[in-house]
Amino acid sequence: MYFLTKELYFPPVEEASHEGILAFGGDLSTERLLLAYKSGIFPWFNEDEPILWWAPPERMVVNPNDYKISKSLRNIINRDLFEVTINKDFEAVISNCQTVTRKGQNGTWITNDIIESYTKLNKLGSAMSFEVWQKNELVGGLYGVDLGDIFCGESMFSKVPNASKVAFVKLIEFLKTNSYKLLDCQVHNDHLEQLGAFEISRDTFMMILHSNKKS
Repeated sequence: MYFLTKELYFPPVEEASHEGILAFGGDLSTERLLLAYKSGIFPWFNEDEPILWWAPPERMVVNPNDYKISKSLRNIINRDLFEVTINKDFEAVISNCQTVTRKGQNGTWITNDIIESYTKLNKLGSAMSFEVWQKNELVGGLYGVDLGDIFCGESMFSKVPNASKVAFVKLIEFLKTNSYKLLDCQVHNDHLEQLGAFEISRDTFMMILHSNKKS
């Protein structure tokens, strides 16, 4: 495992541990974050840990062009229960992702430093949020890093049933409309699998990432 200094550098992803940890240390500057995502790497750590940088052997992804929305979720969207906006309130979305209660999870990896750094990315145009509203109240949403042809999803939240699922579907529709190649969901969890995400190898992910150019 590599220890990062002030130098703006990451080792090759093939040097990651079996679990996927590539390096630790460094900082959360916008320059380092963008280099990380463009290199197939992302930060993920608890508040009491040093910054850990990951490049897992398997990557959870969605191909926007192949995504099939479930009939039940389509019915929910067609009922117009929610309004969805893009980049209307990034800070509210990431703050809710930090504080929302999640089943089986104590605490959060979204520290105040994470919020500050990703909000800066949003202001630079390199991070996006999708907000879900019900009666003018923010009830769900998600955010992630935008690489142009690949969107790296970071976190989502929901205060009412199905709000985060609606945000997810609207993100997929946006990515498909704008010719994105992939939604990167990073690591496996059951919720993402239920939404239609699947795992590919790191090698396959890196191949797609390196061909990250719009036709």
